[in-house]
Amino acid sequence: MKIAEFIKQNITVLDGGMGTLLQAAGLGPQQTPESWNLTHPEAVTAAHRAYFDAGSNVVNTNTFGANCLKLEETALEATVKAAVANAKTAALESKAPQKKFIALDIGPTGKMLKPFGDLAFEDAVEVFAKTVRLGVKYGVDLIFIETMMDLYETKAALLAAKENSDLPVFVSNAYSENGRLLMGAEPKAVIALLEGMGADAIGVNCSFGPEALLPVIDTYLQYASVPVLFKPNAGLPAVVDGKTVYNVSPPDFAAAVKQTVTAGVRIAGGCCGTTPEHISALAAALKDLEPKEIQKKEYTVVSSYASAKVFGDSPVLIGERINPTGKKRFQQALKENDIDYVLNEAVGQQDAGAEILDVNVGVPGLDETALLPRLIMEIQGVTSLPLQLDSSDARALENAMRVYNGKPMINSVNGKKESMEAVFPLVKKYGGVTVALTLDENGIPKTAEGRLAIARNILREAGKYGIEKKDIVFDPLCMAVSADPGAANTVLAALKGIKETLGCKTVLGVSNVSFGLPNRSALNGAFFLLAAAAGLGGAIINPFSADIMKAYYTYRALTGLDDRFGDYIANAAQFLSDAPQPAAATENSIKADGSALQKAIVTGQKETAAAITKTLLADADPLSIISDEIIPALNTVGEGFEKKTVFLPQLLASAEAAGLAFEAIKAKGIVTGQPQRKKCKIIIATVKGDIHDIGKNIVKMLLENYGYEVIDLGKDVTPEAIAEAAKETGAPLVGLSALMTTTVPAMRETIALLRKAAPECKVMVGGAVLTEDYAKEIGADYYGRDAMATVRIAETLTAE
Repeated sequence: MKIAEFIKQNITVLDGGMGTLLQAAGLGPQQTPESWNLTHPEAVTAAHRAYFDAGSNVVNTNTFGANCLKLEETALEATVKAAVANAKTAALESKAPQKKFIALDIGPTGKMLKPFGDLAFEDAVEVFAKTVRLGVKYGVDLIFIETMMDLYETKAALLAAKENSDLPVFVSNAYSENGRLLMGAEPKAVIALLEGMGADAIGVNCSFGPEALLPVIDTYLQYASVPVLFKPNAGLPAVVDGKTVYNVSPPDFAAAVKQTVTAGVRIAGGCCGTTPEHISALAAALKDLEPKEIQKKEYTVVSSYASAKVFGDSPVLIGERINPTGKKRFQQALKENDIDYVLNEAVGQQDAGAEILDVNVGVPGLDETALLPRLIMEIQGVTSLPLQLDSSDARALENAMRVYNGKPMINSVNGKKESMEAVFPLVKKYGGVTVALTLDENGIPKTAEGRLAIARNILREAGKYGIEKKDIVFDPLCMAVSADPGAANTVLAALKGIKETLGCKTVLGVSNVSFGLPNRSALNGAFFLLAAAAGLGGAIINPFSADIMKAYYTYRALTGLDDRFGDYIANAAQFLSDAPQPAAATENSIKADGSALQKAIVTGQKETAAAITKTLLADADPLSIISDEIIPALNTVGEGFEKKTVFLPQLLASAEAAGLAFEAIKAKGIVTGQPQRKKCKIIIATVKGDIHDIGKNIVKMLLENYGYEVIDLGKDVTPEAIAEAAKETGAPLVGLSALMTTTVPAMRETIALLRKAAPECKVMVGGAVLTEDYAKEIGADYYGRDAMATVRIAETLTAE
C-alpha cells in the first residue's frame, strides 16, 4: 500500500525530533545534523530505527537543511543518497509490524525571498527542485516540506515538488505566537494556497507545544479538505544542569495530541524536543482510535500572502480601478512605467473599502506577459488584499499566477472550448478561484436559462481537470439596460438560478448596467442592492463611488450582516459625496506636506516617499524631516506590528520606503555625519552551524532605518569571530540569531566568550527555538521576540 492510500484509511504516526537524538549521540555545535549521514551513519540509522520501533509509520530523512545553498552539487547528492539509505536500513532493521514509509525532509532555505530578500522566487524553486530530484532518484515514498515560516517560500517548495516528482507531498508550516506565519499569513490563507496547489496533506509543526497550537489546528480542521497533520514541539526549551530539555513529558504530549486526532487530525508526530518515548506514548494513545472521516469543505476562498477572503452572505467588494479600460491617465501611467500611480490606486481602494483588487494591464503595445507579473509583485508590496488577475492572455495569466503569493481570483474563463483548455490547466497547477463568464461560441444567451446551461457545461469541463465547483465563481454578464431594458431582470434571474440550482457563488461588473445613461452612479447603487438581494457573491465596483458604498453598507445593515451597525455608522459620513480618488505623487506635483510623507512610508510606497522628501527639502530642515516625519512613520508601523495589525512584509516595505527617503536627504549633501541617525554600533550574526539569516536580515533593515550603525557578520559565524568584532569595535550591543535547536549550544558558547572578551557589551538573542526564560538561562541580557522588539531593546540601551 502506498502512502497516499494509507493516509486515507488510517491514522498515520510520524516520527519525532532528529537534532535532539543526534546531540545526545555527540553532535557538536560546529557540526550539522546532515553531515552525520556520511560521518556517523550508524547514529542516524539508530535514530530512525528508534522511531520505527516506537510506532512511526513515516520517518523523515535527515535532510532538513540539505540544499544547494549550503552544499555543493556532489556533496548534496552524497548527503541525500546516504540519508535515504540510512532511513531505508532502519526500516529493514526494525521489527515493528506497522506500515513504514520514508519521507524526503525539506526545510526552509534560510534566506528571504525577493522583494524583501535577495533570493529570487524561481531560484528558490530550483534550490528545492535539486533536492527533490535527488530524493526521487534514491527512492523515497513521499516529500515532506516542513517548518516553513514564509508562505512564498512554501509555494516555491511545493511547486518544486510538484514539477519534479509524482510523489505525494505533505506540507507543514511553523506559526508564531500570534497564530500567523513569520511573514504574516493567517492559517486560512495558508490552507487556501496549499490545497489549491494540490498538497496531499497539510498542517502545523514546530512552533510550540501542542496546547498552544490548538487554535491554529482548529482552523485547519474547519477549512481543510485534505488530511491535516500535527507535529508540535515537546513544549518550550529550558536549560537544566547545563542541558537543553523540553517541558512536556511523553504522556502529556500524547494526551494533548490525541485530543486533536479525536477532533479530526489524521497524521501526528513530534518536532523539537520529542523523542522515541514521546512517539511511543503517542502511538499507544492512538492505537484504538478510529480515523475521523475527512469532510470536503465547500468554502470559496481567495487569499494573499497574509489574509484570506471567504465568500459568504455579504457581497465581496472587488475594486475595479487598476484597469486601463476607459482610463487614459491609467494607460499613460503604464506606458510611462509610473508604478507609483498604480500603487496609489491600490492603497486608495483598500482604504475606501475594497476587499479584493482587480489587476488588468492590457494596453496595446505593452508586453502584458512581463508587466502583469511585475505589477502583481509591486502591488503585493503595499497591500495585503487578495488580487484578481485579469487578462485574456493565458501566458500573462500563467506568469502572474506563478509569482503571485497566495490563491488569486482569475478573471476569466468562458464556455468556449479554447478558453477552458487554456485556463483550467493553470488553475489546476497553481490554484485559484476562477471567474467564469456565461458565454460560449454562440455568444451571450438572451435568457437566464441559457446562461445557466453554459454554467453547467463549464462546471462539467472544470471537473475533468479536478477543479471543484467551490473554485468557480460565475459572472452571468450584466448588459446595459440602455440597449436592453430587460437586461437587469435577466441577469438577476441568472444570479438566483446559479446560486440556488448549482450552489455556486457569483460575481458581476456592476457598472456595466448603466452604460449610455446619465448619473450612472445612482443606477449602479440601486442595481447593486437588487443584485445583493438576489444572492450576489462578489461585486466588481468603484470603491470611490458614494452610491455604491452607500448601497453596500445599507444592505449589510438592513439584512443583519452588520453587527450593531458598526460599519454603517463608521462609514456614514462618506455617503454624502463621492470620495476623492487618489492621485500619484511625482517630484513636481506633490503637496509639501509631512503627513503625505508619513503615509507613503507607512504604506511602503518607496518612490513616492523619495519624491516627497525631495520636495520637502526645498523648505524644511533635513534633520526635522528625519525626526518629525520619517521616524514617527516608522514608529506607527512598528506599533501596528506589535499590535498584530501590521504584518512583516508591510514592516519591511515601510523600512525600504524610509530608506529611500534617507537616501534622498543624503543625495542633497545636506546632512553630514547625521548624528541623529548613527546612534551607536550594533553587531549582529547568525551563530556557528546555522545558515538561516531571515530574522537577522530583518533586524538589520529596521535597526538601520532607526539610525543605528549595523555591523552584519553574516551567518554560520564562529564565537571567536563575534567576540573579536565586539572587542575591536567597542559595540555596546551584539545580536545573535539561531533557528535550529542544534545551534543553540553555539549561541551559549558565543555569549560565554563575549563575557570574557567584551564584558561591557550587552547581548540580545532571538530565533524560533528561543524563549525569554531560555535566553536568560544561556546568559543573554535581552530576548528579541520579534524584529520590532530588537529595535525597542536598542532604544532602551541608547537611553541608558
